[in-house]
Amino acid sequence: MQPVTLSQTRYSSAEVERVRVTKCRMSGQLRVAVVGAGGAGLCAARHILSRQGVFRPPVVYELSSAVGGTWVYEECTGCHENGLPIHSSMYRDLRTNLPKEVMMFPDFPFDPQLPSFLPHQEVLRYLERYSQHYGITPHIRFETVVEEVKPVTMETGEGKLTWEVTSSGGQCGRRTETFDAVFVCNGHYSDPHLPSIPGLEHFKGTLLHSHSYRYPDPFAGQSVVVLGAGPSGLDISFELASVNAQVTLSHGRPPAVPPAPRSSRPPVCRVLKDGAVQFQDGEVAHPQVLLLCTGYRFSYPFLDPTQLGLQVQTHLVSPLYKHLLPPACPSLFIVGVCKVICPFPHFHSQVQFALAVLEGTVSMPSKAEMEEEVQREMERKLAEGVKPQHLLNLEWSQWEYYQALAGMGGFSPPPPVTQSLYEEVRQQRQRHPQKYRQLNYRLISDTQWEEVELQPNRPEDWDRVTETQEKERLERNVD
Repeated sequence: MQPVTLSQTRYSSAEVERVRVTKCRMSGQLRVAVVGAGGAGLCAARHILSRQGVFRPPVVYELSSAVGGTWVYEECTGCHENGLPIHSSMYRDLRTNLPKEVMMFPDFPFDPQLPSFLPHQEVLRYLERYSQHYGITPHIRFETVVEEVKPVTMETGEGKLTWEVTSSGGQCGRRTETFDAVFVCNGHYSDPHLPSIPGLEHFKGTLLHSHSYRYPDPFAGQSVVVLGAGPSGLDISFELASVNAQVTLSHGRPPAVPPAPRSSRPPVCRVLKDGAVQFQDGEVAHPQVLLLCTGYRFSYPFLDPTQLGLQVQTHLVSPLYKHLLPPACPSLFIVGVCKVICPFPHFHSQVQFALAVLEGTVSMPSKAEMEEEVQREMERKLAEGVKPQHLLNLEWSQWEYYQALAGMGGFSPPPPVTQSLYEEVRQQRQRHPQKYRQLNYRLISDTQWEEVELQPNRPEDWDRVTETQEKERLERNVD
């Protein structure tokens, strides 16, 4: 007689789920959901899988059909055929502005034969290898939309908080499952922030956000105003200049910021009725293209912030204890909300801290104490002159942050060499904004690095260096 499985009976999906949850609790293992299979989600899944005595294998929900998140390049823009918006903001020729020696997960280095500054394709290959190496891929539900993540208080003596995750699509259809914890890893580079510019509706040329920019060719020879001088704004300005576009970089940064390839102006303040763009100094331009490199908004359509005691604003999610968890719901972790960071080491530290919280090895303050700490930190930054939209920018303070998480969670922070090389590259980027990616580095120890010449040992390694990189290498040798 063949054994009968739950799926072969007439039990409803809700009954099957209750049986599954009961078995999970009897085993003493925690069941965790991960939303997103980009760098943060893969990191969460990897460390959950490494703690099999405490956690069951995670369920990873991924909207697309592949791992990689924002590193998956898609030439089309707008929406997919199924009506879902294009997630990635990757442009065709993007190369990292951090070297692989700084970018990498501390426990999973990049191929040493690769140059330090990588084309996006190599970062995606890296994440694919990471997923395969740690056995994450079988636990990912691709083409699955997370519709709702809802906290539920169990009627027990302890009043334990659990989570109902409702999803649809993929091979499982629409279903609701119960988890002990949820890692939100959907990123924050997919929902464009459109600034409020008076009269913008009068602009008669091409208006787009950098989210929809892919390559410079369509703008060859045109006049373009690029609003925003962050990493994308500068990179795209140089790309546009390479096809003889007349580029004006509009920004409010200090003069020390490298100028645009053609000219630099103060921020755009309005668009006049005749379609002209006016800058804050009163000057007027008539560009054919207005390209908004104005960043992205936080977006969690599957969460109800009021249930979590959170405020989700364009540039701020608060209160989050240790930039990670809502004090009212300390088994929900929003990974990677901070900006101006080393993303993969950042995810690595946050995930390990979060798992230490779930394991009970971190002594957690009360809800009121966590809220007070977040408020004090926010008030301190504001008093120091930090603008509200930059409260989540860590930059120099990220190293102290990783040390604090590691000290509480009982794990190793990123090695000192990561900070040292990060600071070196930042200086090189300021001095040589168009040439700093020609440099290559090698880590000698946890405290030392050196600059090296890239010398691939195998013919096939050269194929993995883009034409742009090869051109730069040759130009450098000529110099």
